[in-house]
Amino acid sequence: MAFAVTPLPYDKDALSPAISAETLSYHHGKHHQAYIDKTNKAIEGTELADQPLEKVIASARKTDQGLFNNAAQSWNHGFYWNSLASESGHPTDELKSMIDSAFGSLDDLKAKLKERGAGHFASGWVWLAEKGGKLTIEETHDGDTLADLDANPLLVIDLWEHAYYLDHQNKRPEYLDEVVENKLNWGFAADNLQRGTTWVYPA
Repeated sequence: MAFAVTPLPYDKDALSPAISAETLSYHHGKHHQAYIDKTNKAIEGTELADQPLEKVIASARKTDQGLFNNAAQSWNHGFYWNSLASESGHPTDELKSMIDSAFGSLDDLKAKLKERGAGHFASGWVWLAEKGGKLTIEETHDGDTLADLDANPLLVIDLWEHAYYLDHQNKRPEYLDEVVENKLNWGFAADNLQRGTTWVYPA
């Protein structure tokens, strides 16, 4: 099967001013599309052509760095679009309890996400994940992903410059502040926690 770009679950201007419609047009319509196109081309006619994206990522991780990079970036971006919302909402009671246990409070978690994201060197991703029944903040570098690892990702924030440069130039902390405070999709996080297994890229 050929993979497709995950549709945005909101209008392109819904995340402004944190993320503008112009940024989403390039990021979703060009960057994500390019990763998908390269993944589809690489698996066409192979035994991976009919496998879910998570299986492609796991297979390529140690055998084909080029395919891994594009497949993982395809998955990360699909997860990222869903990690954002025009209005954040609030964590469910279960999720809030786990946040308090792991970080002290929701405000403390937000501060840690911003700190880890701002301090991450070069490109990558900062994740809120569940491991062994506890919440943790994880970082992956460049195109790496949690899709096939021993963690259940709940939310992710893209730290690549193309995610924020048109809107915030080199001010990554400014981008992180607006996203973390106003645009994280806590409903999506709660769904991922309740399901207990890693989100599956739409076929």
